[in-house]
Amino acid sequence: MNSKLMITDDFYLNEKPLKIISGAIHYFRVVPEYWRDRLEKLKAMGCNTVETYVPWNMHEPNEGEFCFEGIYDLRKFIQLAAELGLYVILRPSPYICAEWEFGGLPYWLLKNERIKLRFNDDVYMAKVRNYFTRLMKEVVDLQVNFSGPIILMQVENEYGGYANDSTYLNVLADLMIELGVVVPLVTSDGPWKDMLENGSIQDKALATINCGSRIKEQFKRLKTFHGEKKPLMVMEFWIGWFDAWGDEAHHTTDVESAASELHDILEEGSVNIYMFHGGTNFGFHNGSNYYSKLAPDTTTYDYDALLTEWGDITPKYKAFKKIISKHTEIPNVEFSTQIEKMNYGTIHCQDKVALFSNLKNLSQATMSIAPLSMEDLNQGFGYVYYTSNIGKNRNIEDFKFVNVKDRAHVFINEELKFIKYDLDMEEVEKFALTAPTNELGILVENMGRVNYSVKMNHQRKGIVDGVVINGAFHSQWTQYSLPMNNLEKLDYTLDWKEFVPAFYRFIFEVKKIGDTFIDMKGWGKGIVLINGFNIGRFWEIGPQERLYIPGPLLKIGMNEIIVFETDGKSKDTITLTDEPKL
Repeated sequence: MNSKLMITDDFYLNEKPLKIISGAIHYFRVVPEYWRDRLEKLKAMGCNTVETYVPWNMHEPNEGEFCFEGIYDLRKFIQLAAELGLYVILRPSPYICAEWEFGGLPYWLLKNERIKLRFNDDVYMAKVRNYFTRLMKEVVDLQVNFSGPIILMQVENEYGGYANDSTYLNVLADLMIELGVVVPLVTSDGPWKDMLENGSIQDKALATINCGSRIKEQFKRLKTFHGEKKPLMVMEFWIGWFDAWGDEAHHTTDVESAASELHDILEEGSVNIYMFHGGTNFGFHNGSNYYSKLAPDTTTYDYDALLTEWGDITPKYKAFKKIISKHTEIPNVEFSTQIEKMNYGTIHCQDKVALFSNLKNLSQATMSIAPLSMEDLNQGFGYVYYTSNIGKNRNIEDFKFVNVKDRAHVFINEELKFIKYDLDMEEVEKFALTAPTNELGILVENMGRVNYSVKMNHQRKGIVDGVVINGAFHSQWTQYSLPMNNLEKLDYTLDWKEFVPAFYRFIFEVKKIGDTFIDMKGWGKGIVLINGFNIGRFWEIGPQERLYIPGPLLKIGMNEIIVFETDGKSKDTITLTDEPKL
C-alpha cells in the first residue's frame, strides 16, 4: 500500500505521528554478504530506519561509466532494508563528506581546473544532472509513496560549513524533484555560527542539525531557526569519532554520556545515530582532513560505533537499546548470519619482487615534457612512479618539490634518498650525484583527497606543478600509473632487493571461512590485497595495527594475500588472527 510522509509540526506517516529512530550504515563500507546482519542488529536495537550516504565517486568512477553492482548495489541494500521492515533516509547529496575520498565527489571533476565545485556552476551542475539522472533510476520507485521504504532524501550535506550559495541549493532541490523525488527533502548542518543560515532552504527542505553533545541547547537553536513548530531532528548524532594516521590512540567516547544525550534527543524529536556501524575504508577510499596539516583517515572506520568495524555488539549498543526501549517497543529479531572469527596462524612469504622490476608489467609509460598529475593521467587513486634522467655526477644544491601531493619517495638509480610528506614537501634537499649518469625516480602516493572544508578545491594529486633542480624546473618525464588493480600481471621471477618498494605474496589454505585480522606489526607502509580485493592501507605510525578481512572475501581452498610495501620495511611472515586490535 502506498504511504505518504508529511512534515508539519512533526513527522506524520499516513497521518500518524512518526518518531524516526535511525542508525547510519554505509553499504559501501560493508561487504554485501553482511548487510543483512548489520540491518538485523539495527532493527533489534529498536531502530525503525536506516540512513546511508551515496558516494558519487563509486557509482561514476569515470565520467559516463556507472556502477551499481556488488558492494555498490544501492538498490539491493534499500530493498533488503524494506524486507526487514525498516524505513530508509537516503543522502545522495551529491557531496557526502563521510570521511570518504574527496567527500564522495569523483576525481575526474578536477580535470577541469575552472570548475566551481558545490556552486551553481554550469559545468558542475551539468555533471551532477548526468549523475542524478542515472542514480534516481535506481531509487525513485523505492520511495514510500510507491510502497518503498525511502521516507526522506537530503539536499547536499553540511553546505553551511562550505558556502552560502542558496541558488545552488535551490537548483539542486529542483533537480531532485524534476527527476522524481516526491518524499520530503531535508538539509543537515551544524547548529553553530552561520551554518544553518548558509545551508538551509526552508521553503523546500526541513533543516536538521548535526552534533554530538549539549542536545537541549542545540535544539533550542534549531527551534529559533525554524521560527515555527517543526520536527526537531539530529540528522547526525555523533556518538564517536574517526581516526587519522598518526593519532595517539583510537578515538572512543563515554557510553553513559552518549546514552544521556540520546535520551535528550528522543524526548523532543527524532534521531539518526552516526554511526550505528562504521565499517571499513576499503582500498584507497579513505578521505583526509586538512587544517594545520594533512590528516588521512585510517582504513578502519570503526568510529567507536554501536557495532564494531567487524559487526560485534558493544556496551554502547546495549545502553542505547535501553534508552530506545523507553520510546518504542523493541522487536524480537533473530540474527540469521553466522559469523565466526578465525585464526589462520602464521603464513610465510612465498614470492617477493621489487616494484621497479615490474613497472612495465603494471603500467604503460606516459612521456611528457613536464610531469603529469594523477588527474592528467586519468587516474583516481593509488600511486604514480615518475622517472627522468637528471644527468652527470655533480652536486645538487637545490632540490625541491612544487605542489606535490601527498607522500613521495625519492630515488637515485633506484636507491632511496629520502621520503617527503605534506608539510616538508617543499623543503630544499641537497645531495651528490656520484654515477656517470643518473636516473631520478619519484613514487608519489595519493593519501586520500580532503573530504571537508575549503581545501577541497585543491586536491589534484601526484606532481602537480613540478620538481626544481638547482634552481630550475626539470623537464622530460616518464610516468607509470599504479592504481594497483591489476596485480595478476606481476612477474615474481624478476628481481627483489632490500629497502625499495616491493610486492610480497602469501598463499594459505582455508578449510573453514571466517572473519580474520592481519597483523601488520613489523611492516612499514602500504596496502594489503586478499584474493585481488584491496583491503586498504597499513602504516606503522598507527594507531591501527591490524586490518579486518571479512570472511566473504575468503574461499575454501587456497587463498592469496599480496602486500605492497613502500618504505622498505618488511617481514618474511604475516599473521592472521581471530583477535581484532584497532
